[in-house]
Amino acid sequence: MKELNSWLAIDRDSDFSIYNLPFGVFSIHGGQRQIGMAIGDKIVNLTGLADNELLPISSFFFRKDYLNDFIGLGKEVTKQVRLEVQQLLSEENSPLRNHPDLLINQVEAAMHLPVKIGDYTDFYSSKEHATNVGKMFRDPEHALLPNWKHIPVGYHGRASSIRVSGEPFHRPMGQVLPDGSDEPVFQASAQVDFELEMGYIIGRESKLGDRINTTDAEDYIFGKVLFNDWSARDIQRWEYVPLGPFLSKSFASSMSPWVVTMEALEPFRVAGPIQEPKVLPYLAYSGDRNFDITLEVGLKAAHLDEQIFCRTNFKYMYWNMVQQLAHHTINGCDVHIGDLMASGTISGSTKGTYGSMLELTWGGSQPIQMNDGTTRAFVEDMDIVTLRGYGVKKDIRVGFGSVSAQLLPCKE
Repeated sequence: MKELNSWLAIDRDSDFSIYNLPFGVFSIHGGQRQIGMAIGDKIVNLTGLADNELLPISSFFFRKDYLNDFIGLGKEVTKQVRLEVQQLLSEENSPLRNHPDLLINQVEAAMHLPVKIGDYTDFYSSKEHATNVGKMFRDPEHALLPNWKHIPVGYHGRASSIRVSGEPFHRPMGQVLPDGSDEPVFQASAQVDFELEMGYIIGRESKLGDRINTTDAEDYIFGKVLFNDWSARDIQRWEYVPLGPFLSKSFASSMSPWVVTMEALEPFRVAGPIQEPKVLPYLAYSGDRNFDITLEVGLKAAHLDEQIFCRTNFKYMYWNMVQQLAHHTINGCDVHIGDLMASGTISGSTKGTYGSMLELTWGGSQPIQMNDGTTRAFVEDMDIVTLRGYGVKKDIRVGFGSVSAQLLPCKE
């Protein structure tokens, strides 16, 4: 990748470098939603660029509540827009310098969910996470179920409860089976948990009956986001057999507002782990399909500074995105622009790299010490959990910003 510099002052540690330029949806002072791109601490107003004929595309596609219509123009167009903006921010004599009003301070903008999500699938693709959960929930000697190394396991989630970063949610209620009891009770969940995940946005339609192979799969992926698939572990433990998670997952999920394009992530490709036994032919792939993205989770309790609970990396994932999408469509299931596919909890091999409280506290039996001497077994009311992610290679930094949400008390 050629070296790029911008005439705009950008902090060296900014996630939104000239190499990134993610897309998002913003508004100012409750006004119309529109599409922009993040650069440093600014937002490039794409509507204004188009109105001033600085982009070869109608501003109609940028005066939208969601990215879906813009994404639907195809990668040839979306990639060109990104390159045009990159050039406008790099050229010393750029005409954009004559339009400072088109560079908006991020702190002045409200960010919104970037895409209208029609369907949401959550995978279960971290071997380390699946092993840890299997040891706790089932059999320590046979933690992984027989199918796990043969298929990218997933389930259909609830798109309606996905919210953009910053939106709080209430502690859920449901059925829980108390320890030592044969009968469930109805109560507020006592084991609300975060799940450190990444998601990808579908950017191209397929038809019912079509199958997407691993070679073509990335043509259907527009970009990636940070994702927190909140869970109620006590409700999950009682309901997940025989059909998997339901109410324990559908009460809330949090998503970052900026969609980082696959083009921006090119420098961070790495090889994935060796898959044994050998996968079936439709799941075989070539090239580097994992990504070296550093991830962390911080928890801020009331009256305390944020405390980092976990640091890990997306490169550890056993099943990669192209395998997930190939498996998802092998039966002819169609996908649509704006659909969200989430990775499942991302965990490494050591305790500090586990991507959930369930693992970090081993089911609550080993609580985390807080800075004031108190402990956390799971997320408590008024806690704020923040996920962050970024890739760094030499002088190139491409990040996702963050996704945060606060857990409010249960509604009576």
